[in-house]
Amino acid sequence: MTKPDYPIRTARLTLRPFTPDDHAALHSWQSRPDVVRHLYGGPRSPEETTESLALKASVTWPEKEGDHLALAVEKDGVVIGEAVLKWLSEEHRQGEVGYIFHPDHHGNGYATEAAAAMLDLGFTHLGLHRIVASCDAFNEPSWRVMERLGMRREAHFRHNEFFKGAWGEALIYAILEDEWRRMADAR
Repeated sequence: MTKPDYPIRTARLTLRPFTPDDHAALHSWQSRPDVVRHLYGGPRSPEETTESLALKASVTWPEKEGDHLALAVEKDGVVIGEAVLKWLSEEHRQGEVGYIFHPDHHGNGYATEAAAAMLDLGFTHLGLHRIVASCDAFNEPSWRVMERLGMRREAHFRHNEFFKGAWGEALIYAILEDEWRRMADAR
């Protein structure tokens, strides 16, 4: 397990730990009903964003099971979203990735690019064996990202919980370390 050197650079993006200076950018999507429509909770107040930011800034690398690493994703020096790597199980070497981007930056492949960097962190630096991702089944752009990453759909839970006034559905995707390595070698 080796903590990476920040910032992490991809072809078009820079990923780095959140800082207190990122409040306005984070609030720009956390406060939007259209962004949180498929997420737990509602739009956040500035004070709730402050609390969220403090949690994100407090973890710069997962040190133990249960830690959530959230990195700010920049394009040309502007924070446009976040990418997350959660350490779910040390014993079973399991993790989870996620991503949220401001709608102004949807449809450009940024979520796929940032999530790929998080998968690489999980497999290369954290030593994970399996990484999952989940989303609301009605959030097609999110599950399309998972498919572009080479993740396999493992489950579709129908009416699995009462979510925001209606029965919700969830999709679960996963990829194994050796699958990720083979895809990386093929590029």
